[in-house]
Amino acid sequence: MRTVRRLLYRDIVASVGFVALAFLALFFFIDFVDRLDDIGTRGRGALDAMLSAAWLLPGHLYELMPIAVLIGTIYSLARLAQTSEFTILRTGGLGPGRALGLLAGLGAAFALLTLAVGDYVTPFAERQGVLLEARLSGSLRLQGAGAWLKEKYRTPAGEGSVSINIAGTGADGVLQGVRIFEFDADGRLVRQIEAAGAVVDAHDIWHLDRARITRWPLDGTQGTPLVQVQERSEFDWPSTLAPSVVTAAVLPLETMSTLELWRYSRHLDTQEQASQRYEIQFWKRALYPWACLVMVTLALPFAYLHARAGGISLKVFGGIMLGIGFVLLNNLAGHIGLLRDWTPWIVAATPSLLFLLMSLAAFGWLVRYR
Repeated sequence: MRTVRRLLYRDIVASVGFVALAFLALFFFIDFVDRLDDIGTRGRGALDAMLSAAWLLPGHLYELMPIAVLIGTIYSLARLAQTSEFTILRTGGLGPGRALGLLAGLGAAFALLTLAVGDYVTPFAERQGVLLEARLSGSLRLQGAGAWLKEKYRTPAGEGSVSINIAGTGADGVLQGVRIFEFDADGRLVRQIEAAGAVVDAHDIWHLDRARITRWPLDGTQGTPLVQVQERSEFDWPSTLAPSVVTAAVLPLETMSTLELWRYSRHLDTQEQASQRYEIQFWKRALYPWACLVMVTLALPFAYLHARAGGISLKVFGGIMLGIGFVLLNNLAGHIGLLRDWTPWIVAATPSLLFLLMSLAAFGWLVRYR
């Protein structure tokens, strides 16, 4: 059995690696060509375009890993079936259950590799790509109205709140266009702080640069608000927002690891903000690597198809269509779940469960009737 395991694993790993490299080369070429129009603007060169496209490769590998596993495994098993090697293995004692167990172990190894790429390599590469874009552009402007953060605080009169708006961030990590709105327990705006830049230290202190502070205190006799305006070149504003929470708010979702997504979604839930988008992304990130296990299970029935049922090219084409269908269903489920307000972990697990049931049904039918 050790010889059979070595034969299958070596052949499948080589095929999956070849498919992954082919996909990465294709996506690198597309990303590089897409950035050719920016060469010459703001001092951008061809090397910057290549580096920007290269930082996207780990993210592409993470997204394409289940598809590469599916196509590579189908190609390997179909080739073994066409040359009758898999038939010889079956007559030598490789039963359906044992074959499924061998492929499940390899699928688990691919899942762990995907998890490592998605949780460590991809967030680092995405952050480097964002910082590179910010350095080339001068700053990273956030879409729409920017990033919004919220926190609550206790006052003698009750519970107040603070809303923070961040327009963008620089290449050095300095927050740009910061606006802080402080409300009292009655929901009345009591202070507004506008700053050109800000840095959050390890003690959750916001060091504001060129701050303009506007206060609306109440006159004790008349009960009317009085406006007080103060300008400071430097101003320290204490907060309960950790630097990791601020970073998660201003950077794209792809730069966050699974643990960071969980922490940020819990922060949003605590502050009574909409967190379902991040919860769905967390469950998708947590469950997506195990799609590799589903893909090797889905590829196993192709080994039981006789060579006369179609050539290798036809089977590989079928694998590509199945992989595209999985990606479309996975993305579609996330959007529908967000619109319908479905339970996040069910939304994330449904595509993989559907494909797993489909693969086991096809495998059982082939083993029994073919």
